Amino acid sequence: MTATETENTHSPPNSLAAGDDCKVPLHNNVLIKFPVPESNKSRFFGKIRYWWCWLVAGTLLTAVGLPLLPVLWLIGRQAWLYPLALFGARAWLSACGAKINVRGIDKLDPDTSYVFVSNHRSYLDTATLFAFTGKRIGLVAKRELLKIPILGQGMSFVNIIAIDRSNAERARQSMKKAREVMNNGYSFGVFAEGTRAMPGDLLPFKKGAFHLALQTGAPIVPVAIRNTDAMMGKRTGVAFPGTIEMVLLPPITTNNRTTGDLSDLLIEARTAIANELMT
Repeated sequence: MTATETENTHSPPNSLAAGDDCKVPLHNNVLIKFPVPESNKSRFFGKIRYWWCWLVAGTLLTAVGLPLLPVLWLIGRQAWLYPLALFGARAWLSACGAKINVRGIDKLDPDTSYVFVSNHRSYLDTATLFAFTGKRIGLVAKRELLKIPILGQGMSFVNIIAIDRSNAERARQSMKKAREVMNNGYSFGVFAEGTRAMPGDLLPFKKGAFHLALQTGAPIVPVAIRNTDAMMGKRTGVAFPGTIEMVLLPPITTNNRTTGDLSDLLIEARTAIANELMT
């Protein structure tokens, strides 16, 4: 499939709509809208599953996180929370009825740290990227997550860093911490749109992930995540079982690249993701 410039008067300005005859233009970093199939599933049961997902999340946080966080902090073993966080992410996805199909792990070097740059349409994406890349990974998250009891306190234990985009200095300090995490052998995952997109949308990418890759010399892995918007899309208030498809696309090297190449790297990664989402 392809994307062409839309003439639909109902489409947002400065956007593209998915069509059938040409590739996504390489020079564009604008909203792309993909067709969203109509669901014939029961919204009533979808709402029940939606609240079930959050009940399970809350139970995992209180049953595992609440007793462990102060103990691990007191004994200085915060890193021990990481395998439990992996278990929690996988358990939550399973409870939500999500099966995970991952392609492209064979393209990754076991001894290399990467910056994973992904699209983002659902809360399900976060757990999927965290638990299924085959790498020990940190994530960049929105600062609003810090306000969630237990989760907010435990985020730093598992290298989830909140970015305060309203404060330039705090944002720089957060990116500095991300570099330190990568220097310790971790990879990093970034949802480059900066927020969840509405079902079917691919928002313009922000540059933070690409700055991080250039500053650490890490290759960029574009990541296309499909179906999560149909399963638990933004503002839908429903959740349905299904299979999440996560495709790890061929890494983009940052060797011999400079900040002058930042926009080119962004467009290259975003185009790879957009074209994969159309297949």
